[in-house]
Amino acid sequence: MTLTSDALPRCSWVHHNDPLEVAYHDTEWGVPLHDDTKHFEFIILDGFQAGLSWITILRKRENFRAAFAGFDPQVVAGYDEAKHQELLGNAGIVRNRLKIAAATLNAQAFLKVQETFGSFDRYIWQFVDGETVQNAWPTLADAPTRTAASDAMSKDLKQRGFKFVGTTICYAYMQAAGMVNDHTTDCFRHRELA
Repeated sequence: MTLTSDALPRCSWVHHNDPLEVAYHDTEWGVPLHDDTKHFEFIILDGFQAGLSWITILRKRENFRAAFAGFDPQVVAGYDEAKHQELLGNAGIVRNRLKIAAATLNAQAFLKVQETFGSFDRYIWQFVDGETVQNAWPTLADAPTRTAASDAMSKDLKQRGFKFVGTTICYAYMQAAGMVNDHTTDCFRHRELA
């Protein structure tokens, strides 16, 4: 548990007392997400976060939003090599050639999923039977980094052409998108989202 300046008990990963991180924890992380644009944003950001701290991504989030057309998959799906080169020169985002190329591939795969299932939301929530899995972890160390559901999600996403969607990234996505409630039991948000 972390006590920030407002004395509310939060999950221990909120250790920076950074206003961005606190706001993200309190208003987004673990809230059931049913908006395709936000789903695409989380796919992009989680892919770029691989190997980095989440606070690094949060601090660059607005730059990512500008670089990736407000997380519009229709636009990002059309990014070509010239656009990738431009993004490699953008100091406001994580400049990684593979991750930038993956964002375009993921946008293309995302659009195909929307076409097949009617929405990405309908597709992604099937991995938890359409309902948030309510966990009750006393500490962050008790929460898993992957589950059978994230394994299945990862495998299916990869078969559909997505990149940077290993099972650990998928589980982090499930936590962020509220597919699982992994707020620790001492966090004020755990009960609110139960």
